[in-house]
Amino acid sequence: MDTKDSNLKQVMLYTDGACSGNPGRGGWAAILLYGEHKKTISGYVPSTTNNRMEMFAVVQGLAQLKERCQVFIYSDSAYIVDAFNKGWIQKWQQNNWKTTDKSEVKNLDLWKDLLQRLEKHDYQFVKVKGHADDEYNNQCDKLATKQSKL
Repeated sequence: MDTKDSNLKQVMLYTDGACSGNPGRGGWAAILLYGEHKKTISGYVPSTTNNRMEMFAVVQGLAQLKERCQVFIYSDSAYIVDAFNKGWIQKWQQNNWKTTDKSEVKNLDLWKDLLQRLEKHDYQFVKVKGHADDEYNNQCDKLATKQSKL
């Protein structure tokens, strides 16, 4: 969904997930930017996967929003960004949450939670290169990695 309603608050949501082992102890982080405001959140999960932590970071970031916003979601996870930008999510739903090889879509609980949260907002997913020169992606990476090692 990319309707660009000019009356909505524009929020930048940066997210990242990390996993020490895959599966293993996981960490996630999100940074929300609105005007001059910045909110940072992070946490851990005792046993998880990297993809789940990437998704959980987006879900938790969106959970911070108390009203409808225009949200730009920045992630280095091709798994998440491509699911939306390449239309995989729509195809999975049309195929009763099955992939093209007829297997169950992994992390279905988080996909459904994410979709429910996105319904409230105008949004756009933006792929950023991980471990590169994006300040907020790097901050999220450090926080998520720290959480995965606590």
